[in-house]
Parts: sequence; structure tokens; C-alpha cells
Amino acid sequence: MIRQLLGGSPEAIALLDRTTRMAGDIDAQVATILADLRTRRDDAVAHYTRQFDRREPVDGTYELSAARWDARAAEVAPAVREALQLAADRIRAFHAASREPDLDMDLGGVRLELRVTPLARVGLYVPGGTARYPSSVLMTALPAKVAGVREVIMVTPGASPETLLAARLAGVDRVFEIGGAQAVGALAFGTATIPRVDKIVGPGNAWVASAKRQVYGEVDIDSIAGPSEVLVIADDTAHASWVAADLIAQAEHDREARAVVVTTSSALAAAVARELERQLADLPRRDIASEALRTHGAAVVVASIDEAIAYANAWAPEHLELHVRAARDVAARCVNAGAIFVGPHSSEAAGDYLAGGNHVLPTGGAARYASPLGVHDFRKRTSLITYDAATAAAHAGPISTLAACEGLDGHGRSAVIRRDKPNG
Repeated sequence: MIRQLLGGSPEAIALLDRTTRMAGDIDAQVATILADLRTRRDDAVAHYTRQFDRREPVDGTYELSAARWDARAAEVAPAVREALQLAADRIRAFHAASREPDLDMDLGGVRLELRVTPLARVGLYVPGGTARYPSSVLMTALPAKVAGVREVIMVTPGASPETLLAARLAGVDRVFEIGGAQAVGALAFGTATIPRVDKIVGPGNAWVASAKRQVYGEVDIDSIAGPSEVLVIADDTAHASWVAADLIAQAEHDREARAVVVTTSSALAAAVARELERQLADLPRRDIASEALRTHGAAVVVASIDEAIAYANAWAPEHLELHVRAARDVAARCVNAGAIFVGPHSSEAAGDYLAGGNHVLPTGGAARYASPLGVHDFRKRTSLITYDAATAAAHAGPISTLAACEGLDGHGRSAVIRRDKPNG
């Protein structure tokens, strides 16, 4: 069910190699769709929505009316409604505390300011069909609204009642029942009926990921998400049943999910393997989880916690769990991870749903340089620079010197003229 590998072996090292590149000719097909979207706009949206989703507009539009939206959201069971409300409250509170202030300082006669303002409009992609991801709606829309984004536009190829309730709780403004590359293109370019956005966030399939990659520059995007992943560091104090449960929780996402345990105990690795067999027996998504574990899972046995930490930092996982002694001290040495779950009681599932931190995290090793989605992703920074006359004159010489060094004499002259001709 799960391979047992030795740390430092070629097989263990090979696990570090992950990519978010698209397989086959998906990029080329998406490029064709996006080119068509640029030209035919709404007509192209309708064409591809009929072709791929078999969906016709309602009353001439793919936008979900407020009445239909509320009616479907009202179908949600009370227990689910309460859980979503609790999650929304916690996510909102955490992100409200993370808003960064403006900066205003004086540096030797020059006033330097950094003004932070929200984006005007954001597009939110939400998977549809058989998938129900209301938690992802909360995690993407709430930081945008906390950041002050005026309008959040959600696109989905068919939202569940739970997803629509989450959209209401998070403050989503408009919903369009379209999906795929055509939805990404519509948000990026704008049409007569679908407004152009400044940024597109949210998970999707390979077609959506390719489209987001290709429209980047026209708009901003959150990331190119690869398969979901967890790395568990465990020592001989870890509960094999808990570790196995957390590996399965990740593996059931899809067949490409990565679930790896790095342990100093070969006995624990064997016990985890037995627990995986036992716990998978009655799992509704057993086939998916089993294939992910068999194909991409592993138990890597290392000689020390130091070696485990080094492996984790090289792997740079989306989720990192620490089932070890002195977990807080170990966490301080783990520098490459999207989210770190400190101690055995901190499950990755809690982070996915209720803890309050964001579950939109860098994958495929991007945690080496990328961060969780947050309020900062929906705000932009503008520099303001104010010189007084005396400081402008004093800086003219050094500016001219640096400009001459770079062969840009016009730059130097523009500084010197303010010194030499102070009255214009």
C-alpha cells in the first residue's frame, strides 16, 4: 500500500521532484479557447459552456439571480449551516488581524510613504459538478472582503447549495454558472455580461490551472496549484493510527495527491502501513486514496530528526505535520512549508476547515518562496515620494553621478536642473 524508503536513497530523493506543468496538449487547447474568448466574448462563453458543461443560460444569462441563489442556499442542513458560520467567523477574525498598515516616514528631508489599497474586483473560481467545496469559498472570498475588495465575482460550473450558502456568508457579490478555461478567460478579458477582474483566485482542474497561467499578466492570479500534499514528521512517540488517518485524509483528495511520512522509527513506519490497510477498508473514497498512496505515497525512514527536518525543508510541502517530541522547537527549524501543524492534536483537516488560517497554500515545492493566501493578496502597494527643495538640491549631484554610471544622462539632468534652476 505504501512504500518504505530509506532517507537519502534515490527513490526518496525522487519524491522531491514535483511540477505544476500540464500534461499533453492541454496548454495548446486552452490557448485556442482563450484566443476565441478575446474575439467573441459572450458568444464564446456560451459556445464552450454548451460544449463542455451542457448548460444553457437561464432567462438569457448565466448569472445566478438573487432569488435562485437564496432558494438553493436555504436547502442546506442546519448542522452544516452552523459549521459554515463558525468557520466563517474564525477565518474572518484571523484575516482581519493580519491587515498591514500604511507606512509614512521621513528620511533626511524626503517623505516616503507606502499606501496600501484594496483591489477593486476579484474573480473567484469554484469547482462544480460532483465537487462541493464550500470551505474553499470561505477561504478565498473572506480575505478579499476583509482586504476591502469592492466586488467579488464567483464563477462555477454548477454550485451546490452549500457552496452558495458559503458565498453568501463570505460576501460574494455575483455568481455566474460557468466553468473551465472559458470562465477564466471571461474574468480575465471581460465580456458584455461578465465584468473584467483584477485578480483570479481559487482551485480548478488542469484546464483551469492552464488558463490561469496563460492569463497571468492580463490579471493577477493566486498560484498554479498542483496536487494537494502532506508531509508528516513522526518519531517513536507518534500514534500510528493518527498518522495513517492524516495520510488518508490527504490521499482521498485525488489520485495525484502526495502523502508522505518521514520517521526516525522503522517500527512506526510498519505500523502506519498496517493502519492504512485497516482504515482504508471502509473509506467511501478508498479507490482514490489507495491509488494515491500506492503511486505517490511513501514512508521515508531517516536516522534523526535533524535529517527529517532537512528532508522537509527540501520537499517544501503544502502541509507539514509534526508528530514529535518538542514539536514547537522542531517547527522553528522548518522554514519551507505552506502551513505547519504543530503537535499530534493539530490535524491538517482542522486547518482545512475550522482553525482560521487559510487553506489555500503553495504546492509542488512552491513553499520555498510562496505564502498562504491572505489579505495581502488582495491589496496593492503604492509608493509616494515627496522632496523638499533643499534635499532635491543636495541629492542632485549623487543622482547625476549614478545616472552617468548607467549611461542615462537625461536622468542626471532632470535632477541637476532643479538645483541649478530652482525657479524653473
